[in-house]
Amino acid sequence: MPFLTRSRTACQALTCALLLASLSLTACAKPPKARSASAVARDDSAPDVVTYGQRDDVMRFGAELAARRGLDPAWVQQHLAESRFVPNVAKFIMPPPAGTAKNWALYRSRFVEPIRIRAGVAFWREHEKWLVRAQAMYGVPAEIVVGVIGVESIYGQQMGNFRVIDALATLSFDFPTGRKDRSAFFRDELEQFFVMAHSEGLSPLAPKGSYAGAMGMGQFMPSSWNKFAVDFDGDGHIDMNRSPADVIGSVAHFLAESGWQRDQPTRFAVNPPVDAADRAALLAPDILPSFTVQQFAERGAVLDEKATGHEGLLALVELQNGAAAPSYIAGTANFYAVTRYNWSSYYAMAVIELGEAVGRIHRAQP
Repeated sequence: MPFLTRSRTACQALTCALLLASLSLTACAKPPKARSASAVARDDSAPDVVTYGQRDDVMRFGAELAARRGLDPAWVQQHLAESRFVPNVAKFIMPPPAGTAKNWALYRSRFVEPIRIRAGVAFWREHEKWLVRAQAMYGVPAEIVVGVIGVESIYGQQMGNFRVIDALATLSFDFPTGRKDRSAFFRDELEQFFVMAHSEGLSPLAPKGSYAGAMGMGQFMPSSWNKFAVDFDGDGHIDMNRSPADVIGSVAHFLAESGWQRDQPTRFAVNPPVDAADRAALLAPDILPSFTVQQFAERGAVLDEKATGHEGLLALVELQNGAAAPSYIAGTANFYAVTRYNWSSYYAMAVIELGEAVGRIHRAQP
């Protein structure tokens, strides 16, 4: 979902990882008392859910949006007024409970598994010409593109059922308390959503996606859609829901613009330093490549021989495994590029390993 975690991902992502939202302006009655999105206990389909057309602050936002973007105020207001607060959106955006241990092995098992691998093999076989074209144009291997689409949506099987305009409106105007306020980010995405809907000739009420407003097989946030999505099949429209070609080209374009280096690996095997201080020094920049191969060696990290001659910078990436010992890799600039889709080393490794698993089977088939 690109750009959701960058802020957001995006990452993406995590980059996103990978939708549309809108709000509307209408003359309306006195707005109801502000609600707390974190204290909601009713079903999303409850008939008394208040639409955002009853909020003066939302209507002002819509008017300003229309003026900034040169859009028809009546068009913006009409659709923004029909957007509504969705309790589950406010619920799902919350982080996991404090103290929840990270577990790479468990995380991996959710994505590098038989259903996604089989679907990925079928996707690759059916759309190979577009994957080959994208690799030639952008330098991003088919394995990575296939991995992203598989992790994000299982190749279009799970693209989200929230009306995007509702998801973005909820997070723009009733962002839940209890975590860092990201309402400004989602207001930007809501504005980008209206721009996207206008350019594509879509009704802002139609698109559906994730609870965070990410859309299509690649789960693009609206800003990523506007900046990176491409009409790869040349039919005059960008369709991230039904055109695998557009999705493949858009994902590859996003990664290329995020720093992907042609013909460079994503990571090398590494044994981390035994000395705690050296290990901490290499881990300090997190996933940002910051050290040369020589600096890794000086700190006591032992890289596999495939890293010999690598001229780029590396990051020592730690993947926790709950109560078990962590896993480590040396991430390259291309590993970092995948985290721009979703700001998470766990996400990036899932993408990479799913793509590799699909690729092995695809190449072994006649």
